[in-house]
Parts: sequence; structure tokens; C-alpha cells
Amino acid sequence: MEIWEEGLEPVSPTGHYFNNSVLSISILAVLEYEIPIDDSQFLSLLENVFLPINPRFSSIMIEKNGKKQWKRVEVKLEDHVKTPIFPSNLSNESYDEYFDDYLSNVATKRFPQDKPLWEIHVIKYPNRNAAGNVVFKLHHALGDGYSLMGALLSCLQRADNPSLPLTFPSRKPSKPKNENVMTKTFSSLLNTISDIWWGISKSITGEDDLSPIKSSNNELEFTPIIVSTVTISLDHIRLIKNRLEVTINDVLTGMVFLGSRLYMQEMNQSSREAHSTALVLLSTRIMGNYTSIEEMVKPDSKSPWGNHFAFLQVPIPKLTEFSNALDFVWEAQKFIKMKRNSLAIYFTSGLLKMLNMFEGHEAASRYIRRTLKNSSMAFTNMIGPVEQMSLANQPIKGLYFMLVGSPQDLDISVLSYMGEVRLTLTMKKGTIDPQKLKLCMENAHDMIFNASDKYPVENSTEK
Repeated sequence: MEIWEEGLEPVSPTGHYFNNSVLSISILAVLEYEIPIDDSQFLSLLENVFLPINPRFSSIMIEKNGKKQWKRVEVKLEDHVKTPIFPSNLSNESYDEYFDDYLSNVATKRFPQDKPLWEIHVIKYPNRNAAGNVVFKLHHALGDGYSLMGALLSCLQRADNPSLPLTFPSRKPSKPKNENVMTKTFSSLLNTISDIWWGISKSITGEDDLSPIKSSNNELEFTPIIVSTVTISLDHIRLIKNRLEVTINDVLTGMVFLGSRLYMQEMNQSSREAHSTALVLLSTRIMGNYTSIEEMVKPDSKSPWGNHFAFLQVPIPKLTEFSNALDFVWEAQKFIKMKRNSLAIYFTSGLLKMLNMFEGHEAASRYIRRTLKNSSMAFTNMIGPVEQMSLANQPIKGLYFMLVGSPQDLDISVLSYMGEVRLTLTMKKGTIDPQKLKLCMENAHDMIFNASDKYPVENSTEK
């Protein structure tokens, strides 16, 4: 066991991979306010609630003997809270443009390494969606989406009754099916061998075809972004889930895949046959709902703080392969189930550790970057609270998040909140038409919902 200096903590391998000259990945969470923002309590809330959540929020990364460590420092909260000034008395539509430009600037700007890796941006101007916005920018080296969302939720309370805990939608599958142990083991072995071979080839030489959602630009991390969101009723997603006997994740993934293909076809007919894959990010944690911060930081926690996720490379089905919109849901279910029933994710983790050990953490980062760059999109989703939340006694009407700093043209993230599902489409400016992509995602939802309504009658054979 290595002995570290007092006050220093070793940075995890994933922390190494996500914060260096090759790769710098962050998460942006946007809170939409129902009323004008009063930030008079923010500094107190940060000092008394946010910073104590985890020592990493009060630490910087330093390098010693070729290895990075977390070093505790004194935090100057004023350096981390930004309040931009826009022109006065503009229309909500004009403030939309200012907000979008500001968000793009925040997303593409790297963190300074001499301060803890987080920022809060307070935008007090109303736009078409909210009376004001608060943007949390948290570096992925601090933890995964589960950890960082848990930290964010620790600062928020139920708007109706702050003394009660937030609750979350159930993640239970509709009808779990029993499988023969031998069959499952053999299937897992075959899937593992196939996934290892396919994963390595995809990460090294198997770049997706160029298409309307994938350009040839090699410096996309620094390209300005455009963000568009699509709001869908969670009850609609549940209805589809129950009708098809799949999971909510299957429905959302199938919807995103179909919407992406509809957009590709509309922009370029020949892209119907383009070979495209999505990097689906899945949590490897045992527990489904968020646990308390106190539970996360325990040494024997079942859901510890940190980065605990795997990326699965899933082919995006082609429109020419199916005639039924529901096939996109079943195809997503089939591939995700197959890849979950595989040990390839552990092989990938081991491979990254070997690269880190023999060639340094930047070699491991280059492997991750190639994996991201070679695919056409990244897709991730998380569950959010059922009840409305408030921050410093001010109600939050909307909540969404996004992954920024990736070398891809398109990142899609999904979060549920107050009975709705919010799809966030993060696109590199000048490569994707945000309005058309949003419309295609909405059309994909309508097509799948309408087809699922007829499913018990037609009883599609593709399932």
C-alpha cells in the first residue's frame, strides 16, 4: 500500500482519465426557476451544505512522482460563483440567445487546475422556459453522474414539505423472466468474446461512417455547442413500457435511435445505410435510487462515491431493416440485455488500467477518446425526483443535465422530473440542425406511442 502525505488522497484511475491534456469531461446541470432568483443565501448554502458533502469539492489535483493526488485547499467561494451581466429590458426570446451563448461558453471552457473543479453560474434573466437559471458545472473527475446528482439533490428540498425526503420513480422491470443457468452462462461467455473483439476494433480502427450526426472534425471538444430539449410525459413512457413488457430504459433508447435515424434520413437519404453506433453509458452500481451522501462516503457502502459506470457500444438500427417503429425498442432491448450479460466491461476496465500502468494515464485517455470519437453519439439517462424541488426555498420548475467536453457531434442525456422526461440534445454548432433533430425526436415518440397502442391487436412477430 502506498503512503500518501497528510491531507493528500490518490486520484482514482477514472479521475486520471477524465482530467488531462487529452480529455476533460464535465457535467452541466441546469435548474430552471419558477420565480426570479434570490441568491442571498447561496454562499451560505455552499459553505454549510455543498462543500461538506465530499472533500473533493475542496481539493485540487496535483501531480507528484507522475501520479495525481487530491490536495485540500482553502476554497474562495466567490471564485466559483459567476453571475453574468446581460443587457437590460430585452425580450424573453433575446435572453434565450444570451443564455444559449453563455451556456456554450461555460461548456467549452476548461477548468483552471489551481482551483477545485466546480462552478456555479447564476443567470438572473428570464427566458421562454424559466424566470432564471442556475447552472452547476462539475468535473467528471469528481464523480459519476450518480454521485454528482446525489450531491446536487443534497442541496435541494421538497418544495411542498422540506422535512420529507424526495422520492423517485421505480426502476423495476415489467416482467422479469427466469433463464436457465447454463444457458445464461454460455450466452454470457459468447457475448463477452464477441464484445471484447468488437469493442477493441471499434475503439482502435472501427470509426462510424460520416453522417448528418457525425462529422470529420477532430477538435470537437472546443467547438461551441447548441442545446435543445424535448419534454415527454413519463406516463406515456410507462404506457409503452407496460404494453411491450420492456423497461423504461429500453423505450427511451429505442426512441432516441429512431429519432436519430429519422433525422439522418431527412438530411441525407443515403445515410439510411450509414453504419452508426451509440455509446450507451450505464451505471454499474447495485442500488437503483440515489442514496444519502452519508451512505455514499462510508467505506463499506453498496453505492460508494466515485465513478462507477460502463460504456456499451450499441449499433443504431437502420430504417431499412424494419418496417415497425416498435422494432427499434425491441432491438435496443436485445442489444442492451446482450451487452449487460457480458463481462467485456470488466475487460475494458482492466485494459485501461494496463495502459495506465505501462504507458501513463494519457494513453488510457486517448483510448477512451478514440472510443468516443469513433461512435456517432453518447447516450445516458438518470432518474430524478417525483416531487417539485426548491433551492433556498425557491421552487424549481425544470431540471436537465448534459455531458460536455466530448469529441462527438451529438450527446443525448435523459432525466425524469415531476412526471416528465427531459431529453437534452447537446450538439456541436454548425454540424446538426437543432430544430429538425428535436422534431424528429418528437416524431419518434409519437410513432412508438401510436404503434404500441395497436400492438396487442397486431401482435408484432419481431418481439
